[in-house]
Amino acid sequence: MAPEDKNRATAAAILPLVGGAANVASIAHCMTRLRLGLHDRSLVDDEALKALPAVMGVVEDDTYQIVLGPGTVARVTPQFEQLVEEGRATAPEPAAGPGAGPAPAPDSAPASAEELAAQGAAIKARRKAKNATPFKLFLRRIANIFVPLIPALIGCGIIAGLNGLLVNLGWLPGVTPALAAMASGFMALIAVFVGHNTAKEFGGTPILGGAVAAIIVFPGVANIDAFGQTLSPGQGGVLGALGAAVLAVYVEKWCRRWVPEALDVLVTPTLTVLISGLVTIFGLMYVAGEVSSAIGTFADWLLSNGGAGAGFVLGGLFLPLVMLGLHQALIPIHTTLIEQQGYTVLLPILAMAGAGQVGAAVAVYFRLPRNESIRRTVKSALPAGLLGVGEPLIYGVSLPLGRPFVTACVGGAFGAGFVGLFNQLGDTVGSTAIGPSGWALFPLLDGNHGLGSTIAIYAGGLLIGYVAGFVATYFFGFGKDLLAEFNVSQEPAPSTVAAHGNTPAATAPAGPDGPAGPDSDGTDPGASPAKAPAGV
Repeated sequence: MAPEDKNRATAAAILPLVGGAANVASIAHCMTRLRLGLHDRSLVDDEALKALPAVMGVVEDDTYQIVLGPGTVARVTPQFEQLVEEGRATAPEPAAGPGAGPAPAPDSAPASAEELAAQGAAIKARRKAKNATPFKLFLRRIANIFVPLIPALIGCGIIAGLNGLLVNLGWLPGVTPALAAMASGFMALIAVFVGHNTAKEFGGTPILGGAVAAIIVFPGVANIDAFGQTLSPGQGGVLGALGAAVLAVYVEKWCRRWVPEALDVLVTPTLTVLISGLVTIFGLMYVAGEVSSAIGTFADWLLSNGGAGAGFVLGGLFLPLVMLGLHQALIPIHTTLIEQQGYTVLLPILAMAGAGQVGAAVAVYFRLPRNESIRRTVKSALPAGLLGVGEPLIYGVSLPLGRPFVTACVGGAFGAGFVGLFNQLGDTVGSTAIGPSGWALFPLLDGNHGLGSTIAIYAGGLLIGYVAGFVATYFFGFGKDLLAEFNVSQEPAPSTVAAHGNTPAATAPAGPDGPAGPDSDGTDPGASPAKAPAGV
């Protein structure tokens, strides 16, 4: 089957299981997930979706998220969009409204529209209540601003690494300036993209958000004095752009309420750019610049003075942070460090969490020699895990078992402590982009003591993470009851591990997509085990 046919077949298999084209309100995707806005959540067949070979898991959030993995999701989404458009063009409008529940069975009494609407509203409220705290909703908005920028960060980061290698080797001197321009162009204007996405996320006009943020990177600000000092282009960076765009949204909304409609097209954009621009120049750029500098200074101080301990704590806690959705707060910090220093020193440390997960999974494979289902899952998911895509191992192995998830965190802590130790000794290890982890991060590595040293330290951290995760899981990841329950020569209970083809999956609450997430580092646990195994 041709790749395009395979992707279309996957999309065609998914569509009826989410209620058909009429039930799809919106379609988007991030690094690993197909994100669907649905009119009626009750029409989704979760178990059938998880049984599809291409589906790694499903995630409950503001949108319904189907985990397909990097690369795959970017190819399936256009096919899915096309099928939805075709379905809408040929199918009649659904009789039920957005809040309607499932159609009553033929032999049951028909429910009133009010009852169906109330049922749909109750379902929606229960789903959202799990992860609808104001703080998490705010972090999710921040992630929505930065996650679309990750592909450009990755592409430009790899080009920057290639250019650095060619410069160090003295090869192709006529080409390296062009590569430098390609790698640096996006970063020079990243504030504009952040402003655009911020205004879009907060309900304003995206181009006005980008216009206000563009002030920050305009060379002419070097002629302006604010707070007794001359501004410099780029001062405040992405944090300043984010603040400027949020301010622009509020100014624009205020104008929409008070400006007469006949004058709106002229007055509203003018006042939005004028007021927000003045506040940005004479306030936000200075404040955001100080905050950005403080972030870089603190990160350097933390790893220089407490590198091993800081790495141990960060690496050990990262997977739980992802489960809680709190890792999204790190995305603007990563971006700020890349903008300031050319790389983020935090990502290689946090990426060790995936190494601990891989080691734990291998230990599970050896500790459950009779459980062919879980062993198949480990074998099929390990290649993705080595490349930094941790969802198959997390959803299919460690979280359903319980204790191995904790020992995977231990492995990540030891690997991160190793990388942090070298940062403390003066060998900085950083990443020029966010998104990949595991082996996929090698092309993006950068540091202060040469590429060879940086690669060796990162590889050493991965190895230690693998070994520590394996040892901790092999010796401490299983109690007697857990072994008795799972080390059997039969398929595990469906309530414990929901199989999809060769890879079990679990329905999960909201997690990221990135990077630092969400998907930003490839490890995105969001599930709790379907049942708590004995001995955990």
